[in-house]
Amino acid sequence: MPAESQNSPRRSVIRKAGLFYFVFVMYAYATAGPFGLEDQITSSGPGLTLLFHLFIPFFWCIPVSLVAAELTTAMPVEGGFYRWVRAGYGDFWGFLAGWWNWSASFILGGAYAVLFTDYLGFYFPSLVGWKHYLVAASLIAVIGYVNIRGIQLVGLVATVLEIFILLPVVALCLVAIPQWRHNPFTPLIPPHVPPLQVFGVGLALGLWLYSGYEQCSTVAEEVENPQRSYPIALAIVVPLSIATYFLPTLFSLAALGNWQEWHTRYFSDAAFLIGGRWLGFWMTLAAMVTNISIFNATVLTTTRMPYAMAEDGYLPQSLTARHPRFGTPWIAITFSSLIYALLAFRTLTQLISVYMWLRIGTTVLTVLAGWRMRRTHPALPRSFRIPWGRSGLFYVVGAPLVMSCVALWASDPFGLRWGPPAILLGPLAYAVYRLARKLPPKVL
Repeated sequence: MPAESQNSPRRSVIRKAGLFYFVFVMYAYATAGPFGLEDQITSSGPGLTLLFHLFIPFFWCIPVSLVAAELTTAMPVEGGFYRWVRAGYGDFWGFLAGWWNWSASFILGGAYAVLFTDYLGFYFPSLVGWKHYLVAASLIAVIGYVNIRGIQLVGLVATVLEIFILLPVVALCLVAIPQWRHNPFTPLIPPHVPPLQVFGVGLALGLWLYSGYEQCSTVAEEVENPQRSYPIALAIVVPLSIATYFLPTLFSLAALGNWQEWHTRYFSDAAFLIGGRWLGFWMTLAAMVTNISIFNATVLTTTRMPYAMAEDGYLPQSLTARHPRFGTPWIAITFSSLIYALLAFRTLTQLISVYMWLRIGTTVLTVLAGWRMRRTHPALPRSFRIPWGRSGLFYVVGAPLVMSCVALWASDPFGLRWGPPAILLGPLAYAVYRLARKLPPKVL
């Protein structure tokens, strides 16, 4: 039987998400809320932090988004950028794009469940040890089940969670504006700190905050009319993400002027100081929910990677199994969730610097695929094209390449130590795969 006819029943059961839900899924993965940037204030200074959030998007997420929009309209396939890279550069580089992305999800996936449980520990101080792990693992199981049910339920959950998160953020901005008392850009950088350290740490965190806009291309086949929906979703999510990070930070610094006191989870403290107990309590709940929202979208977008790689023969064929009712790659979701649960004792501390090496690797390959596909597949229909002709193509490739080089050069010692080994595991895994294919089958 031809492969196409074999696959048609499987494709027919896939439940697709409309534009409305897809926007919230993309926003949940790429941003979810302003939480996570607080340490950037004290490490890089309030002025440089605000400048980062004004300029990094033009060198990182905006050009990447333009590439993702064009290639999604040209190749709206499951696996997204992994298959774009493979189509443009061949098996080896395609494998690396998929492997680096999937392994990067292991670094941070379980950490979101840990962060949620950490917040919950403020209300239940006895939530430590095995009880802490049990809650984190239970959350992973619940989100895994939601994802097995399909992108429609994932989108509904993302929409409800993100509305709950954004409401107190908007309230904080509105309450803080009349209390503007300080210059939020002063000082530009912390005094008596080496400039390279100030720049490198803040840049790595900024790139992490503005990463992932190409990630939702992995579920293109599960979105209604992806050629139209993906560019529109990016046009909404990118400016919304910039506003989510920049505005509450700007107004909170202007109202409080206490940049030295900012630390992880400080938006809850800022909301309490600016708006009172009710806003502080609401913001703390929103911070907790943010970790659920990010993790929900992370499971959706990253678990399609092992599914697509297994379809292409790189991973065990069992990972291609679709749920008979929901049409989701439930084996890939379950397997990934088990790995997240095994790593659910780690936090985000220092992991971001290693994650950024893997993220930079996949992002660089993605933007290079945008250039390559123009040359190797010029006839593919593209309902959206990167604007400004050759200059636009040079911009979307050159800006992320420059930013990547600067970020890796300024990486902190932990990232310089563990980032290269994480990258090198990709070629090693590919070598193992090629060797396994050449070995003769065992005779039983």
